[in-house]
Amino acid sequence: MASRLIQFLLINAIPAFLFAQAPKLIVEGGAVKGIQHHSRYYPVSRPVVSYSVGDKIFNSTQLSPLHILIEPQSDSKKYLTITFKNDSKDTVHLHNVIPFTPNDQDVFITGKGNHRLSRTHLFLPGRIPVNVIVPDNAWDLGYCSFSLDAEVNILGLTRRDSRTSGSVLQKRFESIIAPGGSASYSLYVESFEGSWQAGLRKCFQEKKLYDVDSFDESLYKRPDLKWIHKAYVMHLMMAWDKDYFDMTTGDFSWTKFQQRGKLFYGGDDVICLWPTWPTLGLDQRNQFDLYRSLPGGLPRLRALADTLRAHQTKFFIAYNPWDGSTRNEGHLQGLADLIRETSADGVVLDTQGASSIELQRAADTVRPGVIMYSEGMAVPKDMPGIISGRVHNALYYPPMLNLNKFIRPDFAIFRVTEVYKEPIQREYAVAFFNGYGTEINQFAPGHPEWEDEQYKFLGRTSRILRESSVNFTSPEYTVLVPTTHDSIWVNEWPSTHKIIYTTFSLKPEGFKGPAFEVGQRRGFHWVDLWHHEDAIIAQSNGKAFVHASLDAFNKSFLGTNNEGQVTCIAALPMILNCTLDGNQLSISSTKGTITKIWMGDPGYDKTSLTVTAGDHVLNVKEKFGRYEGKIVVQAFDHDDLLDENILHIKPGVPRLISKQVNTTPSTSWPKEMVRVPSGKFYFKVSHGDAFIPYPEQNLNKTFELKEFYMDRFPVTNLDFKAFLDATHYLPADTANFLKHWKDKMIQKGEERFPVVFVSYEDAQAYAQWSGKRLPTEIEWQYAAQTDRLNDWPWIQKQPVTRKEQYVTETLTVYSIKGIDSRNCNLGDGKLYPVGKYSKGANSLGLQDLVGCVWQLTNDIYESGSYRYIMMKGGSYFNPSSSWWYVQGGPRELHYRQYLLRVSQGFERNATVGFRCVRDAE
Repeated sequence: MASRLIQFLLINAIPAFLFAQAPKLIVEGGAVKGIQHHSRYYPVSRPVVSYSVGDKIFNSTQLSPLHILIEPQSDSKKYLTITFKNDSKDTVHLHNVIPFTPNDQDVFITGKGNHRLSRTHLFLPGRIPVNVIVPDNAWDLGYCSFSLDAEVNILGLTRRDSRTSGSVLQKRFESIIAPGGSASYSLYVESFEGSWQAGLRKCFQEKKLYDVDSFDESLYKRPDLKWIHKAYVMHLMMAWDKDYFDMTTGDFSWTKFQQRGKLFYGGDDVICLWPTWPTLGLDQRNQFDLYRSLPGGLPRLRALADTLRAHQTKFFIAYNPWDGSTRNEGHLQGLADLIRETSADGVVLDTQGASSIELQRAADTVRPGVIMYSEGMAVPKDMPGIISGRVHNALYYPPMLNLNKFIRPDFAIFRVTEVYKEPIQREYAVAFFNGYGTEINQFAPGHPEWEDEQYKFLGRTSRILRESSVNFTSPEYTVLVPTTHDSIWVNEWPSTHKIIYTTFSLKPEGFKGPAFEVGQRRGFHWVDLWHHEDAIIAQSNGKAFVHASLDAFNKSFLGTNNEGQVTCIAALPMILNCTLDGNQLSISSTKGTITKIWMGDPGYDKTSLTVTAGDHVLNVKEKFGRYEGKIVVQAFDHDDLLDENILHIKPGVPRLISKQVNTTPSTSWPKEMVRVPSGKFYFKVSHGDAFIPYPEQNLNKTFELKEFYMDRFPVTNLDFKAFLDATHYLPADTANFLKHWKDKMIQKGEERFPVVFVSYEDAQAYAQWSGKRLPTEIEWQYAAQTDRLNDWPWIQKQPVTRKEQYVTETLTVYSIKGIDSRNCNLGDGKLYPVGKYSKGANSLGLQDLVGCVWQLTNDIYESGSYRYIMMKGGSYFNPSSSWWYVQGGPRELHYRQYLLRVSQGFERNATVGFRCVRDAE
């Protein structure tokens, strides 16, 4: 490829009045030789631009394959036009046009690598480049700032013009120029004072990348639309999603979906229902007709939307502007009618990156407060017409820093995520780091096992965002404040009464230590809002540094959507004054409306003790029982966090608990039953040979269980005889029924033995007669393990993996698997009367949980080939000559064994019995 001479227009004589708001450049020979700023002249030696042709880098003082013309402009916004003309016989690829040809000490933005959608990077001195998102019409921008002296800095911005000549293909990041073609770029120049972030603020936030002459603030000032600024979690689901409607039962599922979400991430701020694409066009019904065709029609949809709003969730509908070939109905009127009939709070604009005034006006004629939500983030020139939009998931593995947020911090952004593909903690983390929300798009089917765990992570990020939304919409926020280590980034979010710092780390080994410098702030203290601990401030060389603690993560996650960790530090005003003296918690709050007190870290799966603002003295023993650990106290002005104090009840410290109180009547419950309190239970199991697979349903999930009662012992022969005497029950299949009885009579001495040789139906009949029922596996395991998730009913000592014998006084005691033979039968093959091993009871008083009889649960599972009942507890029989046997003996409380069903007679066994439960009111 032949080199071409570069031609330049000398512009050092341009009248200064053309650039009243900009410094004056002295350009000669393709280079900036000097800069006149106000009354001072600064000598400079920099090429006007650098650029890449293919994989080679050139600047405007060098020979290159392109002919360059630099021209002054009379436009007050635009300083220069730079035209690249291809006079060669080859097609060239032009990209990475950067003003002032930056060096290693400059801050600049340009492309890096060859990513199809997100090549733009921010380069900082001495740091790895940061991948950034810029507006969709500015992918190819170039930016550079540098210092003239200690006070004055210069910035330059290059933007590609739409003007071309000849054959030129303008792609996302490059211009492909055929022979004879040309492409033009505009250069904008400004001066600024302060840090490099101030230059970025002027260029992006104040000048809006020079896209608009003036910005209409009308939509952003409307009080009825401001609710979107406090929205951070949104679900988009299709109408055929079971989380909306279950056609097999005819039940609407939104209420259950909403309640489940509240436990993980505080619930959805918005839910959008989508009944159109990909079924729109199957018949003549238009997009509005498909909403009308939903179960129950629009009246039912409106009732569901009202239910959502009653629980603080807004309802969105979808609008498809491309729907022009189905039943003709005016789009504006159709949309207005649909908003009216469904009482929609917002509209998702499918395929539309900007709102139209007509759409907003159509919504406004129906009711105030209806939000337009664009398919992508609006570019600056469109932002006056819309106040919310997406970071589209076409940007897979989203860049860490979103400079669109910097342009307009109160533009409500949501990152689109999909849970079905892979763990996506990085999606939630990056959205949090950038101070905006998440749209969980459920269009693609699938709910993998990690979903709930990562929803809990979303709950932690969303809680902080919601409780400081005034910070995350502040125009004063600063991107990437300096940190002490690379691969740790911090954004600063100030407001009038507190400062929030969101931190993102790519250090798989984790980090703990001084992270970034802060100024002296009287009347403030520092709190780690992520871990809910007081933050440490370290002094070094007269400077103050905040310590940050960032958790480690698996190194294999690097480069995936599960990489990284976050934390959040806050400078909070000292509004709370809390002290803990024994059980006496004294709280004083000088501002706000309410105060929340938490056992441990705040969480959506917990309930705080909430009191009005002011002075309170609380007895933590009365409020929190035997709890020992962290207590978090938070002051709020409605939903805005004002201050936080962290106190600790150190384990083992004695506290005065006695005081004179009046007695109350004791609570009674069914005879020979144990009360199992309500609570949360994490269901985790183990099992033996899985040649016939065990069910995976419900595993590794947390369940909310209501209070119930459980039999203290398994049902005995005597209990079952009372049932037979009262009902004269006779099973349809009598094979092996009570086989151990003789002539329908209990053998002498076995009255208190657990009843065996009974089927599932026999047990159900007994339970129904006694006003009880069989427990589910989860209920049995919860009652047995308690909320402590014990492996065995009793407190375990050091596990022993071999059989041992030892003597205590005159009693010979055996131990296997670390189990004491005084606690349960170890598998000697001999059944015994219930209650024999009272030392083996669990903390609730339940006895004979293990090593007695396999205990039936209510749960029957069926596959395409088999059906079986789940049993728990092991039994007194433990065949040991082969591993192929069912592994009996005492079994861990989380161990499960299936009972394969053939017939009632076949499943009646000498080792299978049951116990019952009764529901509490």
